Amino acid sequence: MVMAERRERIVDFINNEGSVTFSQLKSKFSDVSEMTLRTDLKALDQRRQIIRVHGGAKSVSFAVGTDDLLARRIGRRSSEKTEIAQKAAGLVAPGHTIFIDSGSTTTALAAVMEDMDLLVFTNSLTVASELARLERAMTFVVGGSLNRYSMSTMGARAVESVRSLTFDQVFLGVTGYQRGEGFSCGSDDEAVFKATLVERSHACVVLMDSSKEGRPSTFRICGLRDVSTVVSDSGLSNDFSAACEDARVTLL
Repeated sequence: MVMAERRERIVDFINNEGSVTFSQLKSKFSDVSEMTLRTDLKALDQRRQIIRVHGGAKSVSFAVGTDDLLARRIGRRSSEKTEIAQKAAGLVAPGHTIFIDSGSTTTALAAVMEDMDLLVFTNSLTVASELARLERAMTFVVGGSLNRYSMSTMGARAVESVRSLTFDQVFLGVTGYQRGEGFSCGSDDEAVFKATLVERSHACVVLMDSSKEGRPSTFRICGLRDVSTVVSDSGLSNDFSAACEDARVTLL
């Protein structure tokens, strides 16, 4: 593979994933030496085709204060998201007040939820669209400025809205998890909003596919001990499972 073609493929891979670790790059380009990959990342970063971060790289669109285009995320790891959504739906109980965060996995949850007596709050237009089919559940959409990348509301108005509410459960979407750092995302506004949701809920349920383990992201949301349950697929490491056990967090 010639250098130009290899670098084009690296950019395509990073753009498709949004954010990748160096380990993911080594696995994807196993026939390329580690030194060559690092040289490629440095060159691509200098040309502003990608953005290097500690432990990996991000696409340019991913790193400009958003968490990547929702339409692009929906197509990734769809089988894992379906598995996670079905597990999470089993945690929803009649009579509860819940918040469903924005994101592709939380949208998948809304799509498979059973119709029951619930108060459901969300800041996601795609989640609200999926919930519109339910007749017994009452859905409230939190106001704020529109993030066209995630198709959700955000900003000071959205934060103030949820600060006046209390939830039995929040179903939270995240961009990454790193041991010792906790859960994170790529937008400061969204991190503040998500952290407020965690504070205002009796139980926080994180929906996270295994590709997000070890993935670096800029803005911290909360620590592992701040959540009650993590719902994921079968690809999480034994190290993460042990961390959940140590933090007394249920892992599904």
